[in-house]
Amino acid sequence: MKHKALVCSLFAISSFAFTGCLEDNPDYAAGLPSPIISLEDVRRLYQGSDVVLEPGKLAGAHQVVGIVISDPSGQNTPGGPNTVVIQNKRRGAIRGIILPLSDTPTNLAAGDSVVVDIAGATLSKASGALRIEGLTSASIEKVASNKTVKPQEVNLQTLLANLAIYEGTLVRITGGSITPVPVSGDTYKGDKTLADGSGNNVNLHTEAAATFATRRMPASATFVGIPVGAETTPQLWMRTANDAIDPSGPLYAKFPESFEAVPASVKSSYLMNTAAVPDNTVTFGTGPWKLYQSILGNTSGRDRYTGNQGIRMQQGLTESAYVEMKFDVPNGATKVTLIYGAYYTDAASSWKLEYSQDQGKTWKQTGQTITDAGNWQHSITFLVSITGPVRFRINKLGLGTSNPPAVSNGRLGLDDIAIYEN
Repeated sequence: MKHKALVCSLFAISSFAFTGCLEDNPDYAAGLPSPIISLEDVRRLYQGSDVVLEPGKLAGAHQVVGIVISDPSGQNTPGGPNTVVIQNKRRGAIRGIILPLSDTPTNLAAGDSVVVDIAGATLSKASGALRIEGLTSASIEKVASNKTVKPQEVNLQTLLANLAIYEGTLVRITGGSITPVPVSGDTYKGDKTLADGSGNNVNLHTEAAATFATRRMPASATFVGIPVGAETTPQLWMRTANDAIDPSGPLYAKFPESFEAVPASVKSSYLMNTAAVPDNTVTFGTGPWKLYQSILGNTSGRDRYTGNQGIRMQQGLTESAYVEMKFDVPNGATKVTLIYGAYYTDAASSWKLEYSQDQGKTWKQTGQTITDAGNWQHSITFLVSITGPVRFRINKLGLGTSNPPAVSNGRLGLDDIAIYEN
């Protein structure tokens, strides 16, 4: 019966269906404290010094639950080879924690759902990261396997501004490159600076014993990993070689374009032709961009952006809307990445990435037309092989008034457009 209660409590945490689970449990007595405390609540207990996790500090609880996000097969886990990293989600907040063990866990893998008994353990901080010490493999019970954990999409600026939130969770970082640019013979081993060209840097850390330590270091990639707040420069720990996705040439200087260089009020109308905004063209950090039937949006929870603002493209048009570079990058391109999503609860829309090698006189599509914009933030990667000067634009198709499912043409949000050299 105790096992049933444990599984029921775990299900409750993951689905937030506390009431139904407790009512189905014949051992439950009204007013009995839950044995489980969230990782967010545990992390809050740390106020600069070690904390012994006793029932009085845990509101009567003695367990945390989560999904294993570390992968022992890559031998590159923050805290060492006998360490497990878990994360969970409660009330929409994803939080993680590092669990160094005194022995080797032999039955745990990425995607395992676990219950951890933390009674009497110690919450501490080492190498700038919170961890629960004093555990053994016997403290962890696996209750399910092969759970899918989707990395949180984040750029370096947002990661560094909110490191305490993302620490110990699984993230996916786009819009960065290794600096200085790797040369022949450079490998993953050690610390490599991952930068976004705007002064935001983390160390991509790889242990000498990692299975991919001697692999060639790409100039850029979309990196998945576990961030930790080291005392100097924060670190991102890849788990395996597969956490470097779509490797490419280096990121162009000043990219990704975050559309932050001017306030939203400068382009607050979908169509503008003034001295400050000639022919809907606004100059940002990378250069001038034409925002035709597009504005700078900064409505939290509705526009899709990182930082303070991004692009919002008009809905219901019978003509195309454009976010178009009015300048070339000189050395071709191997990859273009960006984030996008539908504005608020708008319908999806259809858009495509196009490029020009004759200063914008003619345009060619690269990749597929994208139709899956939803009410959340996506990231997307276009792999290309272009030599010589080139410019890009987002072409939002003019399909007319939305009438789902026949026609979907809502407002579209864009941000963090990044271009990588050939």
